[in-house]
Order: sequence, then C-alpha cells, then structure tokens
Amino acid sequence: MLAILAIDQGTTNSKAVLVSEKGEVLARGSAAVGISYPKPGWVEQQPNRLYTSVCEAIEICLDAVPDVTIAALAISNQRESVTVWDAETGEALGPVLSWQCRRTAPDCKRLLVEGHLDRVQALTGLPLDPMFPGSKFRWLLDRVPKGRPVRLGTIDSWLVHCMTGGRRYVCDASNASRSQLFDLEEQTWSKELCEIFDVDTALLPEVLDSSADFGTTKGLKGVPDGTPIRAAIGDSHAALFGHGAFKPGDGKITFGTGSSVMTTLPRFIAPRNGVTTTVAWRIDGTPTFAFEGNILVSAASLPWMAGILGLPDVAALIDLAATAEAGGPGFVPAFVGLGAPYWNSDARALFSQINFNTTRAQMARSVTDSIAFQAHDVVAAMRAQSGGELGALYVDGGPSQNRFLMQCVSDLVEHAVIQCEAPEASALGAAYLAGLSLGLWRDLDVIAGLPRTMRVIAPQPVDRQALLNTWNDALARSTSRQTMAKGE
Repeated sequence: MLAILAIDQGTTNSKAVLVSEKGEVLARGSAAVGISYPKPGWVEQQPNRLYTSVCEAIEICLDAVPDVTIAALAISNQRESVTVWDAETGEALGPVLSWQCRRTAPDCKRLLVEGHLDRVQALTGLPLDPMFPGSKFRWLLDRVPKGRPVRLGTIDSWLVHCMTGGRRYVCDASNASRSQLFDLEEQTWSKELCEIFDVDTALLPEVLDSSADFGTTKGLKGVPDGTPIRAAIGDSHAALFGHGAFKPGDGKITFGTGSSVMTTLPRFIAPRNGVTTTVAWRIDGTPTFAFEGNILVSAASLPWMAGILGLPDVAALIDLAATAEAGGPGFVPAFVGLGAPYWNSDARALFSQINFNTTRAQMARSVTDSIAFQAHDVVAAMRAQSGGELGALYVDGGPSQNRFLMQCVSDLVEHAVIQCEAPEASALGAAYLAGLSLGLWRDLDVIAGLPRTMRVIAPQPVDRQALLNTWNDALARSTSRQTMAKGE
C-alpha cells in the first residue's frame, strides 16, 4: 500500500498521519512535546525533544499499519517558533523560542520608537510584535558562544535538518513569510529587513516552494533512508490547503492554544485593520496570498477556567457554559497580551461586569464566548479591508468538534461555518502538497474534489450588538489597564 507520511509538529504535540492515494487517513500517532515558562511571558521548548517527539509519533503511526510503502514525507509545523544550531555539528545552540514568547517585547518597542513599523509592515505584511521571529532571531544570536558557525531556522527548517542527517538547510515560503525577514512581493530574504533586525542573511536557509524537493531522509527511525521529503508548510496554511479553500474569499479558523483566521486573496493586498498578509502557499514559484489574524490565546483559556472552577476537564466546563444564557459577564483572555486585530502587548486578562448574582455557569460561558468574540473581531477586520464576500468558512482544531462552541462562532460571525470530521486538516494539507509534487494528484481541482465529511452550522438569531457591547467594554478595560496603572 502506497501512502504519504505527514508530520504535524504543533505547540503541545507532534502528530504523524499516514494518508492514502485516495486522501484517506490510514493511521495516526501522537507524542507530547513539552513546554516551559522560565520567566513571566517567556515560553520555550527544547529543539531535541521537539524532534524526538516527531520520531515517537512516527513510530506509533507506522506500527498501526506495518504493510505500507512511504512514497514521501510531508511537514506541517508550528509557525513563528524559531531556534538556532551549529552549522557543522548540528548541535542545538539554544531553545526553541515559541510563537507565544514575549521576551523580545522591549526590542519590538524600541523598533517602533525608531520608526520602523511602516516599512516592516509594507515588506512583510506583519506588525512589530514579539510573536514574530525577527527580534527572536537576534535574541538567539546574542547568546550563541562566540566562534560557533550558526544556522537560524523556523521549525520546518530544523525538522528537515534533522530528518536529512544535516544535509539540507531549507525552509518553505509560507514559513519564511512569517519570519519578518522575507519580502513578500520579491519572494526573497530582504537585506533591508535583516539590517533592521540585525540578522545576517547568510545565516538564513534557502527558501523553497511549499511543494518541492526538501531532500531525502537519513537515519529517521522506521523510514527507509532515501525517502523523499516533498512538502513543508506552516500548520495554519496547511489546514487552509487541506480544506480545499482555493477560491478567493474562502477561509478557515483553526482553534487551538491560540487561533488562526485565514482567508485566501486574489493577489497581494497590503494589510491594515490589525490583520496580516501572508503567503498561504507557493507552488511552481507562484505564491497564493492570504489575510490572517493570529489570536494569541483561544482554547488555552478553557483548561485554566476548568481548574479555577474545580471541574474535571474542558468537556465539563463547556457543558456548564451551555446551561447559561449568552450575555453575562465579559472575559478577555489576554494572558500574554492581545494579538489580532488589537496587537496590544500590555493588555491583560480580566473579567468584567461581575456582581453577586454572577453564577459559575455564567463565568464558564464568558470564557467560552471569548473564543467566538475574538474570531468575530478578526473576521470583521478582514471584511472591512477585502471588500469582497466571505466564501466557504471551515473550522478545524480540537475545539472545532464541539457543536456548542461552533454555534457560538457562527452566531457572532453571522456566517455559516463548516465543521469537518477529520481533525488532521494540517497534516492532510501537507500530504496533499507532497502528493501534488509526486503527481499522485494532478492539480488543485482534483484535491478539492477528494471526499470530505462536513457539517454546516448556520447562524441563529441572537442580539449580537448587546453581546458585542459587553465584549467591547471588557476589551476597553483590558487594554486600558497599563494606562490606569501609570496614573495617566
């Protein structure tokens, strides 16, 4: 049996998925990665553990279907997380600085004061925020022992390095587009941006298409040496591709630790209204662009609240939330500041409009509703800028399987959402790109026509404005916290 082995390397878990020529999932494997918080606002992982978790997931996956021939490997990966390693020995020289990490917030503020925002945003489609890797690359370089030959990379670059026995130093265009060092229109590393962030372009990998030859495996347990790696792509981009969202205006919301809202564009459009412009994928040298809004904390607030309320798990929290009417207190999950469309590093998490009549169920509901409110605000910003109609809107990620949560999202966004049964949208997207490279699927029309099990959740009538008033009041309190603390 011929199959593609797709790796989905995420923030908390690494997954391996075998995908058949018919686009069917044959087997799955998963392994925890581990994450640490050495200081408030600092979030990091160990690069070696990240790779061994991938190897463990592959072993579990392949054990489930022993009689399979791997045609190729494909990679989807957590984005904006970066690391550094020795160019000669392959030894990791620093941690993985997570996309959630805020340690370089002072550096971003300095660049803002120096007046670099407009130019950075014009070239990269991204704001000056510590979520993005430009300032993280400099932080890592400043802590490398002097005299060591270094390589900087996003997670796809690190995985390809490990899987090929150190023989390839490459990344894909979607990951490069999230680095703040990549010129979107020129599709190349920018000398100007590298000077702004003080990073030598010689330390950066070669940028390939998302569907391309990334080398062959060497020393990857369970996978024959010489197996081709034929795709790499950021996980959110991969999910969009996996849904077959190829028409301008089609989009998806990925729910996880944070959330990503992404819609395809007919061409490059410079970003405003708090959203970013990114390379969704690049095939045959031609990039497809997309709007994206990155929400820093989404479903991560659910287990936190479950613990606060003494509930056994997230499922119990959502069940409790479903017993309360919408419109209770407001909650803003700004545990590490706010991402799109607000981009406020100083915002902090809070509840608002609580009184003696507030119940546990209402508290739970305000936390679950915050997921939908943030999605609403990003979609509204995209609609305001694109001027076009929103097309098919898919939802994926673990929380997307909960009907109650997705009904809340549909109600507030005022648009039907398409709930997909397969939780492996990112892995499938990477697999489809690899299959495209191999010729297993002829073109995008064939991929769009692959069988998918979907459920449409249509919006129901709610008093959206009243709900948004409560949410906006909570947002105002969250973002004014620093000003009040300074007595201004």
